[in-house]
Amino acid sequence: MPLFDHFNLLAPIYETFIKPRDPSEIIELAGLPVSGALLDAGGGTGRVAQFLGGMAHPVVVVDLSCEMLAEAREKKSLNPVCSHTETLPFPDKSFECIIMVDALHHVCSQKQTIDELWRVLQPGGSIVIEEPDIRSFNVKLIALAEKLVLMRSHFLSPPAIVALFCYPDAYVRVETDESNAYIIAKKL
Repeated sequence: MPLFDHFNLLAPIYETFIKPRDPSEIIELAGLPVSGALLDAGGGTGRVAQFLGGMAHPVVVVDLSCEMLAEAREKKSLNPVCSHTETLPFPDKSFECIIMVDALHHVCSQKQTIDELWRVLQPGGSIVIEEPDIRSFNVKLIALAEKLVLMRSHFLSPPAIVALFCYPDAYVRVETDESNAYIIAKKL
């Protein structure tokens, strides 16, 4: 864990600067609604998961920042859990759907995180990772800014994220827009 946790400090004002947004892209890519459980890994304040309550049950938000999760507790239908994404406290095959929005570059180990997400995903389930596309000039500036404020961010290109899903039962595809990449992994 870093010496200074930016997210604990920013938690009360996080959504003032990082606004909740229309979840329709995530909903479509994740194939929501589903009948089972949904995990928002690195979900912080629940700014995305808050819109998914009627589309899965339960909706669990995992984050390492207890202060971010305190904000998530204020939102109805969310179940916050404080944990590293590298060591999730759930049994194998617990979730039908997993999302991770703008968080993979913040984890301690991206490979261990992907391994854990894959472990807790049910067969037939999907993982949708939305990540800033480091190949974009604007995202390179964001990455530099995060380094300057001593965040432990480590951005990966979409092909590098796809390479983390080296499982025989994985089907992975990528969609991009002007500054984001969506990595969609289906567990066959």
